[in-house]
Amino acid sequence: MNKLMCCAALAVLAGCASTTPNYDARFGDAVRHARTAMTANPEAPASQDPAAGIDGQAAKEALGRYHDSFKAPPPVVNVINIGGVAAK
Repeated sequence: MNKLMCCAALAVLAGCASTTPNYDARFGDAVRHARTAMTANPEAPASQDPAAGIDGQAAKEALGRYHDSFKAPPPVVNVINIGGVAAK
């Protein structure tokens, strides 16, 4: 039992002995740039009128259509056409 505990303690200590990787100074810049590029309006959370440009009735109908689209998904269409002419 002592040998098992000793081996387990050595294994744990060996895992702690590894050094952290030496990252480049610009590590993560691509991700930060992509996130910034996808943000349409960075000041949107501070806006006091988040629904500007759409009236209540149009918003209600749009939301209703969105919810209904999940009740019955569109039918699956199987199309296999590999460079041939469709049969009539």
